[in-house]
Amino acid sequence: MSASGVVPVIDLTAWFEGDATARADVAARVDAALREIGFLVVTGHGVPAALRERIRAAANRFFALPDALKEPYAVTVGERGWLPPGVEANGYAEGTPTPPDLKETFAVGADRPTGDAEIDAEWFLPNVWPAEEPELEPLLTDYLGRMRTLADELLTLCAAALGLAPDFFTARTGHPSYTLNINRYPPLSQVGPAEPGQFRIGPHTDFGTVTILDRQNGVGGLQVYSPDGGWVNAPYVEDSFTINIGDLLARWTGDRWRSNRHRVLPPDPSAPDEELVSLIYFYECDPGAVIESIAAPIGRVTHEPVRASDYLLDKLNAITMG
Repeated sequence: MSASGVVPVIDLTAWFEGDATARADVAARVDAALREIGFLVVTGHGVPAALRERIRAAANRFFALPDALKEPYAVTVGERGWLPPGVEANGYAEGTPTPPDLKETFAVGADRPTGDAEIDAEWFLPNVWPAEEPELEPLLTDYLGRMRTLADELLTLCAAALGLAPDFFTARTGHPSYTLNINRYPPLSQVGPAEPGQFRIGPHTDFGTVTILDRQNGVGGLQVYSPDGGWVNAPYVEDSFTINIGDLLARWTGDRWRSNRHRVLPPDPSAPDEELVSLIYFYECDPGAVIESIAAPIGRVTHEPVRASDYLLDKLNAITMG
């Protein structure tokens, strides 16, 4: 079953290069997508495919190392380094106990300190660069810069979609937290059949503002929860990003937009050697920002104001195993 009629594909070329009418049309399509399903696939984003291919190659060399060499970089959810299999279960974000997700991850993120020791210890940890794979540092440093630029552009587009000042959201991303997860989903031939209720990534919503996903096409791939009920396969388009919003941005818009459930299917017996690698950039905002729901008529629900750091930490703690 395809979600091509549900998750729209939007070319951002008109947003970057078009006139006011063309930009307004893109913004209107984004608003519709985020109201209806919370996901869209974008092309014309300007991030080179060759960079993403080089990152995958370097990450695969790291993941192929013996566990004994990766162990010095082992961390848990929210930290920088290698998240081994078994440390994360995203289904817990919904309050659903599930087996651990069938993946391993290399995580990097925002590392420029604010000077606030408590905030820095949670959100701006130093990145860890494996000596065994020296290409990761320059490649990911480049990619993080491009992702932050694109994320801020997407938030500017989101503001236009709501008829707000261009910097309505980005005024709170002056010193933002963000994380890039490189997820390796091992093949069935390596991990064996999934346990009942086990996925490569269990059903969940994301937590922050916007998520920018670069994924590979596969049988055990991304599914999105349909407004009509039931799971549908997210459309795959070459050289695109899959974009969705997180709980914080949905709350910010007074639930006008949906932070929607999604999951990554377990390895499928029809493709026992399928191995996929996803690059997932989770963008948030300034940790100290107080997020208040946009009032009606734009917003639909008025939530209590929340401090971004407190809200996000509660979410991260929920999915951490042990």
